[in-house]
Amino acid sequence: MSSRAETSGGAYAPLDAGPSSSAGPRESSLGPEYKLKQRPSASQAPTGGDRAAQLRRSNSISYKAVLGSELAAGIRQRDKFVPLPLESSRAASPGRPEEQEGSGRPFGEIGGLEPPGLLGRARLTVYCVAEALDREKLVSLLRIKHPGWETHAYEDVVHARLPAPYVQGGGYGQYTGGGGLDDTPPSASTSLTSAQAVGAPDVFFFEYGVVAFWGMQQSQEASILRSLAKAVEQGPLPRYDMDEFAFNISGSEPPHIQNDTITINRRQATDHRVRLAISHALAQSTKLSVYEERVVALVEESRHLPQDLAAHGRVSMSTKKLAQLIGKVFLQSSTLNLLSTVMDTPEFFWSAPDHLQALYERACEYLELDTRAEVLNARFEVLQEMLDMLRDHKNNSHAARLEWIIIWLLLVDVILMLFQLLSLFGLV
Repeated sequence: MSSRAETSGGAYAPLDAGPSSSAGPRESSLGPEYKLKQRPSASQAPTGGDRAAQLRRSNSISYKAVLGSELAAGIRQRDKFVPLPLESSRAASPGRPEEQEGSGRPFGEIGGLEPPGLLGRARLTVYCVAEALDREKLVSLLRIKHPGWETHAYEDVVHARLPAPYVQGGGYGQYTGGGGLDDTPPSASTSLTSAQAVGAPDVFFFEYGVVAFWGMQQSQEASILRSLAKAVEQGPLPRYDMDEFAFNISGSEPPHIQNDTITINRRQATDHRVRLAISHALAQSTKLSVYEERVVALVEESRHLPQDLAAHGRVSMSTKKLAQLIGKVFLQSSTLNLLSTVMDTPEFFWSAPDHLQALYERACEYLELDTRAEVLNARFEVLQEMLDMLRDHKNNSHAARLEWIIIWLLLVDVILMLFQLLSLFGLV
């Protein structure tokens, strides 16, 4: 398939194949200034008993868990099956033909078509680009640069739906049954069906510095990141964190998540609120991965301190550097738990239908957000306890040194007074 950048009319080309989580590292098309940090692939994630043992080690508040060399960010079980709720009680159940949206008739009654299995498949990519995004400035830029985009501004996220182009030779991110990109041009009916099923591409800009793309090429994602996200970044990251997923539009499978692939039905595919509910969980997971990597870096920076104390009975780090390290740990912990809304249930769900919140909660369950947040906070606590202990040790050592200085000064003073007394009696 051909690939081209954004045209002056705002239309986008057919999209390339989706996630490469099973493939090795690849070069980014974002340019030299954008360095991507890949999440560990499913093949690198622990399975079975090894993974259970690792989770037990991670959840235990111990120095071994925090200072162990096996620490890794973003490790989670990807092959588990998590069912997703249907959008309403009237939604099509698995194995029953879905109704054509807006017609009230089953899909199979329209044009004599039988309900297909996989209707479409496309990329779903999430980037963490900065500490925060300027929401008001972003809304203004969208109105000025892309007036043709359909936008929705929520409390902590801005949504933009790009206009769907005329599809010729394939839909957005069209896949073959084997998971690869089909280079053979499909028939017109197949192309239109795939494009209509996947729908127009969506972009979600989250205030805490995360951008989620549904159904776009990486080159198109890079264009939006350069033209929009980069202009509204607050505290840009030196390297972008990226998570790659895929989403399927199926006419027969029940909605679910497995192997970093989100399967939804055709009803859900056209509702941007469904994508928003899932994107909230994905964005929180990607942002949490940034904190996981930071705590790993803090562990590496401080892991030699208890070893020095055990080997030499003293800490080689200066008091100033130790205080700076304590400040780093407290800053990251407070940012995650106090200053940021990353781990809170988004306000969008306060007034949203219950099935959207259930969809968000199932996505959080698949991404293991609660477990990962508990492990992360446990590591912060252990780091804080260890550094507090080392600070107390240095303070006690300093106090003991001052006491010895005072003792020696008193001893010198006593000796001088003794010489003065002896001189008064003429003995010296």
